Amino acid sequence: MSRPRDGKRALRGRAGRMEGGRGSGRASTGAVRLWGRHAVEAALNNPDRNHRKLWATREGVESLDGELPANFPLEYAAPADLARLVARDAPHQGLVLECDALEDVFLADVLDGDAARPIVVLDQVTDPHNVGAVLRSAAAFNACAIVTQDRHAPPESGTVAKSASGALEAVPWVRVVNLARALDEIAEAGYWRIGLDGDGTTTLAEALPEGPVALVLGAEGEGMRHNVTQHCDAVARLPITRTIESLNVSNAAAIALYAVATRI
Repeated sequence: MSRPRDGKRALRGRAGRMEGGRGSGRASTGAVRLWGRHAVEAALNNPDRNHRKLWATREGVESLDGELPANFPLEYAAPADLARLVARDAPHQGLVLECDALEDVFLADVLDGDAARPIVVLDQVTDPHNVGAVLRSAAAFNACAIVTQDRHAPPESGTVAKSASGALEAVPWVRVVNLARALDEIAEAGYWRIGLDGDGTTTLAEALPEGPVALVLGAEGEGMRHNVTQHCDAVARLPITRTIESLNVSNAAAIALYAVATRI
């Protein structure tokens, strides 16, 4: 990236002339709107992203680690103007980027990769903050992908990207039509499928094998659906105290990924 030099670009437009309106991070068809330094910077550094336009304060541009290309579509704006382009009260940090959504990732491509890296499967986890947080943990613990059902998961959005803190650009997100069928494909590729449930008869540490692992987590409250549970090789629990009934799904994913990363 090459950062524009002061004076080289005129300040264009106020809020009344800026494109788009407030939203969760979905922009025009086929595009997403990202905000926050980590999410925007990661997207700018992702060669697989097609960038459409960056709205930013001068301080926001200066915070980027690198420089924008000379002809990058940049429009300077005041913080209040940027707030109109993102979800209500979203911490944009002076940066709002509109870009094309990422290309689809196919399960077969993930299964052809490094089997030593775990896969995270989410069953009807619809909260974009949770999905983003799981992506962040997946990146931290070197997971090769997350897998969700296409219909019962949030779309790629600014909210997901902000919660993922840059991990949306690093961790492949596979969307499938049928999660049970996807779990069958994962098993055929040699992965041991471990569902996480508070009522599991064994702990995660006891259920972990030496080989490839796919961790399966359900939505808070409902948990994994019965058909998904039937497609797991084991159902395990995290050894939490009775003081707390359950953990947030993103916290459970982080703990489970740590357990996989540190197994002996």
